[in-house]
Amino acid sequence: MRNVLKFTSVLATAGLALSLTACSSDSSSSGSSPDAALTVVASPTPHAQILDYVKKNLADAAGLKLEVKVVTDYVTPNTAVQDGSADANYFQHVPYLEDFNKKQGTDIVSVETVHLEPLGLYSKKVKSVTELANGATVGLPNDVTNEGRALKLLADNNVIKLKDGVGTAATPADVVSNPKNLKWKELEAAQLPRSLPDLDAAVINGNYALEASLKPATDAILLEKAAGNPYANILAVKKGKENDPRVKKLAELLHSDKVKEYINTTFNGSVIPAF
Repeated sequence: MRNVLKFTSVLATAGLALSLTACSSDSSSSGSSPDAALTVVASPTPHAQILDYVKKNLADAAGLKLEVKVVTDYVTPNTAVQDGSADANYFQHVPYLEDFNKKQGTDIVSVETVHLEPLGLYSKKVKSVTELANGATVGLPNDVTNEGRALKLLADNNVIKLKDGVGTAATPADVVSNPKNLKWKELEAAQLPRSLPDLDAAVINGNYALEASLKPATDAILLEKAAGNPYANILAVKKGKENDPRVKKLAELLHSDKVKEYINTTFNGSVIPAF
């Protein structure tokens, strides 16, 4: 995955790996009995919030012990699941997972889709995309799947035109028409909200937008449509753990009417149930 293994992320990954290893040895998270705690690594918003709702309101009645470990990067959750220091993760969509497996040699699989966070274009300087000046600098997430998704959002709204057939694998090199002569600033997804004041606009993942107190439903100047969107976020495990009774129980709870109601009332359209 291009440029995503930053030094800071490596340090964060190493630190969390030690924490998760300790947790694994205490609760036997890898290959545990059905009565052991299920350790799930998640992004803070909305993933960990949703899991915390399940833990506080639904898990006990279902006989599920749930431990939620929060991380802010897009690498640690998969490496933790792959090495067995966590049982599952909840932070990504299938295109990202497929690209990660291919690039990193991991064998992680989707269990269930849970929600969609619409990707949006945000700006502190303009109120609409038509106000972007000639030569404006636009921030893009630098991981392969989200960068292609970001460029597709711009193409779908006639801001740019992409090479025919490139789809969500697009990079700036695939832009064949750029009437505003936009310049691209490729950054790790988590850095984009912090960098927004220094950019003319940036395409930001929904979870990072929410963490930065941006409201996708009202603050984005462009926003993905939900209909037919392949980027629903998933509960994922290492291949072979799909039938773990604890994983099945969590998947069932995440697809409950109570979780759907919680998502709808808490996030007001900025996060959408995908079930």
